[in-house]
Amino acid sequence: MPDRAFLMGVEVRGEQSLFSVDESLDELARLAHTAGVEVVGRDSQRLDAIHPGTFIGSGKVEELRKACQALDCTLIIFDDELSPAQLRTLEQELEVRVMDRTALILDIFALHATSKEGALQVELAQYAYRLPRLTRMWTHLSRQGVGGVGLRGPGETQLESDRREISKRMSQLRHELEQLEQQRALRRRRRRRQGIPVVGIVGYTNAGKSTLLNRISGSEVLVEDKLFATLDPTTRRVQLPSGREVLFTDTVGFIQKLPTQLVAAFHATLEEVLDADLLIHVVDISSRNVVQAVEAVEDVLFEIGAGNKPVILALNKVDLVDPETHLSTTRTRFVTRESPAATLQAEYADVVTVSAQQGVGVEELLNRVDEILAEEMVEVDVTLPYNAGDVLSLWHRQGIVDEEEYKPQGIEVRGKLPKWMMSMIGEDNEGNGHHNGDEEDDGWAYDDEEGEV
Repeated sequence: MPDRAFLMGVEVRGEQSLFSVDESLDELARLAHTAGVEVVGRDSQRLDAIHPGTFIGSGKVEELRKACQALDCTLIIFDDELSPAQLRTLEQELEVRVMDRTALILDIFALHATSKEGALQVELAQYAYRLPRLTRMWTHLSRQGVGGVGLRGPGETQLESDRREISKRMSQLRHELEQLEQQRALRRRRRRRQGIPVVGIVGYTNAGKSTLLNRISGSEVLVEDKLFATLDPTTRRVQLPSGREVLFTDTVGFIQKLPTQLVAAFHATLEEVLDADLLIHVVDISSRNVVQAVEAVEDVLFEIGAGNKPVILALNKVDLVDPETHLSTTRTRFVTRESPAATLQAEYADVVTVSAQQGVGVEELLNRVDEILAEEMVEVDVTLPYNAGDVLSLWHRQGIVDEEEYKPQGIEVRGKLPKWMMSMIGEDNEGNGHHNGDEEDDGWAYDDEEGEV
């Protein structure tokens, strides 16, 4: 039997929020559905300030208790993170299990983590969240009997162990993740030596990132109409219209009020975004909260240090806005002055409308990726020594060679290079800084567990 949950939201007067309390509760309901919870009721309260003991006012606590009794609720989910003391007090007064938005998101991540790295990251995040709440958990796990939503991941016996054992386990997890992070960094270095640019696909959860990757690459990454359906980054090699090869990496979706524990635990995964030469920010243009979702993603990008990268805004699911879009790739056919699309197109330099499901606009998107990668190149006029054939070959693959002339002193080359290749030709313009093959290079590294190049 699934948990029967009652949702509770709070709006604090004077505080700025990306989403209204009703919109945020709508999203919380979708999160609950993803976790396998049946939502049977919801309520919200407007407060001047958060109550330090119960988060909500004492009168609302009594209302909530009666409502849950009438609806036979087994769980109450708050739309904000609660302190350990608030959780304890609320469970005592409401006489039902209480969890917050953070615990729910962590539970969904535990449910969907399939790779070893993903599972370790989620477990570490759960322990970071649960460690200060162990006193509360000891009091209710014994009467729970069986696990439910919010209890996936670390088992009950681990949660009932003392703080020293939990801290020890967290140290072990960090050590294992450091080793996996080194392996991931090695794969990134191998990609760089192959000279292939990386395009990161980012966006709000359920915006259609995996569908877009499938459409671009012809792969079959899991696609579900649920929040956080896929967690592990997936990288695919794609040939652009110019013939240049590029790696497209699909990353974990973002969300408003993203738990800080997840940002910290998924540090290695999020470095895939930091390593990208270009980001495609996928936006669900059919969502009524599209502008707010864009802001939420940008907040996370700035938080992880990726806020200054070139970005293409891909307005996805255009077929849901204009049913006739599949007949035309005209960028503006569904845009009105008042539409969110018009707002975004006015604010962002690079905007392309697409339907990843139907393939509309994807060719235009790939052309724009081609153009931006070319714009990021540097004009170079250099003489390469004859033993720098590997650099010249890489230049032909990943740059633009306008003129090439063989002379006694070397090969005179004029054209454009990606910025990251500048160190290879050396500051003295004699090619002394090119890659000399002193590192082991076994070509492409494929990780079947992560589906990653």
